[in-house]
Amino acid sequence: MEATLQLTIDCADPQRLVAFWSEALGYVPEPPPGGHATWRDYWADAGLSEEELPPGAGEAPESIVDPAGQRPRIWFQQVPEAKATKNRVHLDLKVGGGRDVPLTVRTQRVTATVERVTRAGATVLRIMNEPGIDHYAVVLRDPEGNEFCVA
Repeated sequence: MEATLQLTIDCADPQRLVAFWSEALGYVPEPPPGGHATWRDYWADAGLSEEELPPGAGEAPESIVDPAGQRPRIWFQQVPEAKATKNRVHLDLKVGGGRDVPLTVRTQRVTATVERVTRAGATVLRIMNEPGIDHYAVVLRDPEGNEFCVA
């Protein structure tokens, strides 16, 4: 059996993160399967009871997918507790092109992406741009405070 990878992000507001990360990654909200009107309808048909689903769960997409089908599905799982500490796992949006690309070009690519994701709701935490080091990256937070990097 072939394994697949799904990234799950705990959050308070799945729809907010679906909108943000769709924009940040070029993903699309995942439509409900099998012609169902909503994911909630799909889950009900699969046998989940109303008691198993939080109010409003599945009424709008809570996951996003790569339209090309190459990158992993990301599910934004609603949880009751707030984020309390720094992420132990985070996403890196690698847009610079690697060390074969001149630092000025990588910096321009990173800056353009940072501008786009901040318009979508991200907040810049710090810029990693040490003099004499051939690296440029920006650490940000998504709308719920989850850290990620653009490099």
